Amino acid sequence: MMKNTLLLLTVLGLLSLSSCTQDMNSETLLENPQTRTEVFNTISENHEYMSAFMEHMQNTPHAMQMMQNNKKIVGTMMKKEGMRMMMKDSTMMHSMMNNMMSDGKMMGNMMKMMHEKGMMSEDCMESCTKMMSNKGMDMKGMNKMDSSKKDAHKHH
Repeated sequence: MMKNTLLLLTVLGLLSLSSCTQDMNSETLLENPQTRTEVFNTISENHEYMSAFMEHMQNTPHAMQMMQNNKKIVGTMMKKEGMRMMMKDSTMMHSMMNNMMSDGKMMGNMMKMMHEKGMMSEDCMESCTKMMSNKGMDMKGMNKMDSSKKDAHKHH
C-alpha cells in the first residue's frame, strides 16, 4: 500500500510540475540575443519558413518601408564602391580623364563642384577657366561665372 501511495504521489507531483510550465510569449523569447539568433537561423535555413516570413513581411507596411530604405542605402553604397573600383583601374581612369579633358562642359561642372566644396579657390577657378578658354575649350557658359557669386566672394 505504501508503495502504491508513493507511486501515486510521484506521478501526481510530476503531472503538476509539467502543467506549471510557463507559456513564453514571443517577445520574451526574442529578448534573449542567443535565442533570437537561433530563431533567425532556423527561419533563414528552412525554405518553407523563409517563404512564409517573406510573405508576412510583404504584408507589413513597416517591414516594406524598412526594405525600401535599405535598398536606397545599399544602392548608394554600391555606386560609391563602383566608383572606387573604377578609379583603381588605371586604364579606365585615364579614359575617363581624357573624355573629361575634351568636354569643356563636363570639365567646367567638375571645377564648379570643386569650387563649391572648397577644394578650389576663386582665383584658381578664374585662372583655370581663362587658361581653358585660351586653349579653345568651350566651357558652355562657365567663362562667365554667376556675377552674384563673384560679388559675394569679394566681401569675404
